[in-house]
Amino acid sequence: MSKLNSFASICVGRGHTWLAGILILLSFPNAFAASDFSAFWKKFKSAVIAGDKAIVAEMTKFPLSMPHEVKAVKNKEEFLRRYNEIFKGEANAAQCFKSGEPHKQSDREYDIYCPFKGTPNDWENAPIRFIFELTKSGWKFTGLDNVNE
Repeated sequence: MSKLNSFASICVGRGHTWLAGILILLSFPNAFAASDFSAFWKKFKSAVIAGDKAIVAEMTKFPLSMPHEVKAVKNKEEFLRRYNEIFKGEANAAQCFKSGEPHKQSDREYDIYCPFKGTPNDWENAPIRFIFELTKSGWKFTGLDNVNE
């Protein structure tokens, strides 16, 4: 009977350890969200710098919000057609993303501000905002804005 009790206490002990581990992980969801964004940003930034439109499109949520009085980008096909407008229009995103860093707005949103492509080193006047949000399917590029409009 003592062997059975030892076995039972080991199983219960392991169960408690497993449960405690799960509870610890669940109590820190924001730590995972932040690290997930870091991995997302590294991949997204690399894809934009490389001009890999297909990967960037996969990392984008549709419809993609656009600046005031500019039509939203409805789907992947339209995104691929309008890629240069989005990433090479008012700002040179590839150049900006090389040195710019995203800013955390909340646990579910980050953004990065870029200067106009004609004045790429004018970080004091960087009104072009790329927006990223945590969606049901993970981090996605969700919007482009010109805060001056």
